[in-house]
Amino acid sequence: MAFFTSIASSLSNLGSAMHKSVNGLLGYEGLEVINPEGGTEDAEEEAQKGRWKQEDRDSHWKMMQKYIGSDVTSMVTLPVLIFEPMSMLQKMAELMEYSHLLDLADECEDPYMRLVYASSFFISTYYALQRTWKPFNPVLGETYEMANHGGVTFIAEQVSHHPPMSAGHAENDHFVYDITSKVKTKFLGNSLDVYPLGRTRVTLKKDGVVLDLVPPPTKVNNLIFGRTWVDSPGEMILTNMTTGDKVVLYFQPCGWFGAGRYEVDGYIYNAAEEPKILMTGKWNESMSYQPCDAEGEPLPGTELKEVWRVAKAPPNDKFQYTYFAHKINSLDTAPKKLLASDSRLRPDRYALEKGDLPKAGSEKSRLEEKQRAEKRTRETKGEQFTPRWFDPSSEIAPTPWGELEVYRYNGKYDEHRAAMDSSSNIEETDIGSMDFNPWQYGNLATE
Repeated sequence: MAFFTSIASSLSNLGSAMHKSVNGLLGYEGLEVINPEGGTEDAEEEAQKGRWKQEDRDSHWKMMQKYIGSDVTSMVTLPVLIFEPMSMLQKMAELMEYSHLLDLADECEDPYMRLVYASSFFISTYYALQRTWKPFNPVLGETYEMANHGGVTFIAEQVSHHPPMSAGHAENDHFVYDITSKVKTKFLGNSLDVYPLGRTRVTLKKDGVVLDLVPPPTKVNNLIFGRTWVDSPGEMILTNMTTGDKVVLYFQPCGWFGAGRYEVDGYIYNAAEEPKILMTGKWNESMSYQPCDAEGEPLPGTELKEVWRVAKAPPNDKFQYTYFAHKINSLDTAPKKLLASDSRLRPDRYALEKGDLPKAGSEKSRLEEKQRAEKRTRETKGEQFTPRWFDPSSEIAPTPWGELEVYRYNGKYDEHRAAMDSSSNIEETDIGSMDFNPWQYGNLATE
């Protein structure tokens, strides 16, 4: 463990040296731009790159300066030019692409290999971080549902607006996946630190094993000036709450000319904190494992074996979507009798998908104003928003970045989906003609 800690510390110091103030060129004191593929000498050139038009970039920088050092999770309205046609709830569902790894973990008899499969599943979810487009913030009451991916049923709901919180539940014959998602941010000017103030639990059905995840924080670099890129330096810990075995994996910070970028290394430990299996790889490519001795060295006669590799992606895709991302974003693969609160039906998302940025921007503003109107109506009536598929619990979960109110899946979506799937006498709805309707004072579903 000390070996990996020293590497992480060295690379962290090296990465910090890459920061370059470019205020001499741009006239903004303290602005830092980092090219992960270069050194400090090209930071001024890098600052001129990225998605933003110069006038948008400059005006947004001036507006955002007052927020430096603040949590900007729900404070700032951003232009649609940096968005992708997907909501954060869909991004949560995207984690299920490699859910077969959890199936393998459930089937596995070896307690340490079980953690190899499970931790590889959680590593696989980071591949989507290469996509630096911002997903839409869900409207309060918005949902996303996915069915029939490896037998997995997935439902997510935006359960709180201030602070923004989402809850998700996935299940198949092998596992139950539950998440209460909340983030805490710190705006640093041209970068953003994101702290995952949430809780993720997986229950493997065969033996009832419960796995708890603590992910590393994430840093979004070149948020306004330069080409945006994401790094997640730090420690990921996956603990078997039943046995005390755990995985500790170190996400290496990006250093000079991209050194260490994407790299992940660590060990599977038993409850006595003795290393049993070493793991190594890159979160954007693959992960491998090898049995090790008490010193963490590979056992003689063993070799590295690959456990996960990223699937092929469509070439030159505008938003860098994978085939699975396209699948979960498509109305063609939506369940029948789709909830009218589903993210696929958002008019701003759909307009952006069709390339109509002005309409996407106006629809986004319209949804945000309607959400504010709903809040005023609730306050006038003295009512509170009540999530449909998740219930607030009395449990307050500690995290490295603060306490979290945990939401629990209430099972009602299973009943709803079973009723929809078994109904032969209900007329099919043309999903393409449905209006997005997550509102409390109106029907949330099509039934």
